[in-house]
Amino acid sequence: MIKPSTSNILKIIFSCLMLIAFSFNAISQVKAMPEKKVQELKKELTIEIEKRKVFTQQMVDMIFSFGELGFQEFETSKYITGILKENGFTIKEGISGIPTAWTATWGNGKPVIAIGSDLDCIPKASQKPGVAFHDPIIPGAPGHGEGHNSGQAVNVTAVLALKAIMEREKIPGTLMLWPGVAEEQLATKAFYIRDGFFKDVDACLFTHVWDNLGTSYGQPGFFNGMVSVKFNFEGESAHSAGAPWRGKSALDAVELMNIGWNFRREHLNPTQRSHYVITDGGDQPNVVPSKASVWYYFRDRDYPSIMSMYEKALKTAEGAALMTGTTVTPRYMGSAWPPHFNKVLAETMYENIKTVPLPQWTEADQTLAKALQKEVGAETSGLISKIPELKEPEKFSLGGGSDDIADISWAIPTIVMMFPSNIPGLQGHHWSNAVAMATPIAHKGATTGAKAMGMTMLDLLVKPEILKNSWSYYKDVQTKNTTYKPFLNKDDKPAIELNQEIMAEFRPEMKKYYYDPSKYKTYMEQLGIKYPTLKPETEKSTGGLK
Repeated sequence: MIKPSTSNILKIIFSCLMLIAFSFNAISQVKAMPEKKVQELKKELTIEIEKRKVFTQQMVDMIFSFGELGFQEFETSKYITGILKENGFTIKEGISGIPTAWTATWGNGKPVIAIGSDLDCIPKASQKPGVAFHDPIIPGAPGHGEGHNSGQAVNVTAVLALKAIMEREKIPGTLMLWPGVAEEQLATKAFYIRDGFFKDVDACLFTHVWDNLGTSYGQPGFFNGMVSVKFNFEGESAHSAGAPWRGKSALDAVELMNIGWNFRREHLNPTQRSHYVITDGGDQPNVVPSKASVWYYFRDRDYPSIMSMYEKALKTAEGAALMTGTTVTPRYMGSAWPPHFNKVLAETMYENIKTVPLPQWTEADQTLAKALQKEVGAETSGLISKIPELKEPEKFSLGGGSDDIADISWAIPTIVMMFPSNIPGLQGHHWSNAVAMATPIAHKGATTGAKAMGMTMLDLLVKPEILKNSWSYYKDVQTKNTTYKPFLNKDDKPAIELNQEIMAEFRPEMKKYYYDPSKYKTYMEQLGIKYPTLKPETEKSTGGLK
């Protein structure tokens, strides 16, 4: 199911070699622009991006108000592609069989630069922006507790400003915007690579929200690879009181698998992370569950370790099935390779980052940040005022989360630019991470990120040696001793049914709160929120009880 065939691996290797050869030839034909002219255009570009700050703010707020979970980003994708179509981009929808996935291209010829960011949000993370304590817009509803509402605003702002300059200066090249659909499930980018949507691309610049402005290369210490698998058990139902001996409980099998895996953890690498949720535990207590499912994420620092974990988990599942007289069928749900980001692109991006001042945080911004940090038990340090250094990758790390941008990074030179639209010290995937995401913190951070992105895109278009050197790094360093072996195979399909029921439950009420920029300057204004809103003293003194 997950193991790739030898023929598939050889096809991927051959395709990569052909892509490298073609890219070298095409890039070498691009004429370099004089440095003085480049700097003049960069200055103009940042001015134009600053002029678009209201547009950027409206995009950030609009996507925040949609609050859509993975594979259900219909309003978000419709909104973004509508803007791009109005600005002359060619839209290709439904790529890789995913209804909310798309590409938007404009321009002509080489180089082809892909610009991406994620769309989806977090379950049960609904939160009023600018409010420094838990106060959901709709209790139980999803919300942008990761901040994915901001990245596309960064990209679209930068691309539209750059497009105007490209047209006037007759700069050749193609811009391709694309979305990370269902990133929280790590469920789509490997399909994009398998299905060839990046085969003609020369480089990928990706954006992700952070509390600072920066980038990295190699394998960052906080990134693990991951494979996501759902184990579907099937048994036989029976009356739980009348004839339980005639039943074969699929739920028993799920519980036994989880017990077995939890005992196994002691004997796994300290770099691993593994976690699960029971997605189907039966229907009602008086019916022996004939079907039950458990969904696992298996993470580690390298491909062999991840596959070793998966194989151990498969044996554990088979043992649970054997003990209960049930059967088990594993289903691939998503994956992310351990990433390797391009040093040449990162150094190019960082030179531009150094020229972009971090936002001027106001007293209100800092008050919100410190109040929220206090609320969640973090250090009350406020917002950051200094960019980090571009450092060598850590030689050893215990790792952490995962991102399927990693699969793009093994197909073409890729980097991630992090931009300062959130508050330091938050735990992630939590309502607190949504607090800043439709406030001046997010708005100013997105404009700052757009400036660094725009300047770096311009560099790639007019300085052919950057792309040439980035491919040399990709060939001679990154892939010299490592071969990308996808976790999925040609028959795996994206799990587009995920989150349908949750969105069907909450979307009718959420629609009442969609942002209307024709009536309100900001989403906070529409919601009637004073910025910042702090916890009332009576709640502070009673531990937040009402």
